[in-house]
Amino acid sequence: MSSEFKNRNLTLFALTWPIFIEQMLHMLMGNADTLMLSQYSDNSVAAVGVSNQILFLLIVMFGFIATGTTILITQYLGANNVKDAKEVSIVSISANLIISLILSVAIVIASDEILRLMNLPEELIPEAKSYLQIVGGFSFVQALIMTVSAILKSYGYTKDTMFLTIGMNLLNVIGNFVLIFGAFGIPALGVQGAAISTVVSRIIALFIIFYMLKKRLYFTIKLKDLIHIPMHHLKNLLGIGVPTAGEQLSYNTSQMAITFFITMIGTEALTTRVYTQNLMMFMMLFSIAISQGTQILIGYLIGAKEYESAYKRCLKSLYSGITISILMAVIFSIFSKPLLGIFTSNERILEVGGLLVLLTIILEPGRSFNMVIIGSLRAAGDIKFPTYVGILSMWGIAVPVAYILGIHFDLGLVGVWIAFIADEWFRGIIMLYRWKSRAWMTKRFAQKAVTT
Repeated sequence: MSSEFKNRNLTLFALTWPIFIEQMLHMLMGNADTLMLSQYSDNSVAAVGVSNQILFLLIVMFGFIATGTTILITQYLGANNVKDAKEVSIVSISANLIISLILSVAIVIASDEILRLMNLPEELIPEAKSYLQIVGGFSFVQALIMTVSAILKSYGYTKDTMFLTIGMNLLNVIGNFVLIFGAFGIPALGVQGAAISTVVSRIIALFIIFYMLKKRLYFTIKLKDLIHIPMHHLKNLLGIGVPTAGEQLSYNTSQMAITFFITMIGTEALTTRVYTQNLMMFMMLFSIAISQGTQILIGYLIGAKEYESAYKRCLKSLYSGITISILMAVIFSIFSKPLLGIFTSNERILEVGGLLVLLTIILEPGRSFNMVIIGSLRAAGDIKFPTYVGILSMWGIAVPVAYILGIHFDLGLVGVWIAFIADEWFRGIIMLYRWKSRAWMTKRFAQKAVTT
């Protein structure tokens, strides 16, 4: 294992708690624009909500490079190959910059057509277009932040990215207050103000995170480094990232299909799903943090060829993830009525939502299986298997079972939740079998890159 890793004595807890706080802040503050705009105009909220759906797809596109970056860097550091780890860092920054610039320009040019394609009411298009063009036009800034954040996390500096997220979100909230409502004599800009605040806070964060990169890792990135890209590193990044992005896109589209089924049940069912999933996102926080922390550790161990330690590390993390997810689901189920009451006083929504949260006690352990083991498989270089199984399960189990139980047998949201449970547990059991088969031991990316 890398001497730097040993000297820093990174543990799962040391890596995980900053990731947990960072993810929680993303969930709490990620909808700051929407929440603050709700005090300004309902139409503005709808316009920004639709624009954010489009922007989320961009984040998925940027994220696939960041995923590959984490896996390759940790493997190289585990193998004590500092040179290739740095090269991968530079390649990932260059690749995501190019991809994000192309997508940013495309969003600005095609924003009107995209919004009309989504059948947005005519009166909402001006505000939605303004937000989409401003935030989408600078989406390359977010892509760079994600990439550099992945690099820092790979080196174990998870606290740095946590503090950056805290600062960026605070700046965004302050900017929203000033620019949306026109504080301190500044004109009230509404949606445009929310967009400007988002972009400015991200630009400031971008400068700070590049400073962190230089301070922590002594990186000095020159223009020639961004132009002359070692192709074997780019090939490995795409080899990890493209299947991962495909799985994410498959998940998002399958969820859109299930959402369409829920609209057939009724508006109340759609609202119940939104409120219940808001609670579920917080239940998932521990699993997300444990998964990301484990992925970093597994990458180091695989790079160092410490396969037995990697095998045991994944299973220990899995047991922790399952235990915590069950505990959180039970707590949320006990307090489901007051928690759902934060959003609504509708008794029917409270009743059905409470039942869904109860079913989540079964759902969340299955999700922990997937998050922890799939993250570990990817860290070991076993990329395609989880992707193929994921797509098969999403479209072969989740979507058809949601329709059959929810619509055909008229079980409503309960039927949909049973479909989610079947999907997560089916994938989870197969992933556990894959991990225990040790087939991932032959998939090490760092080794392939060195021998090419």
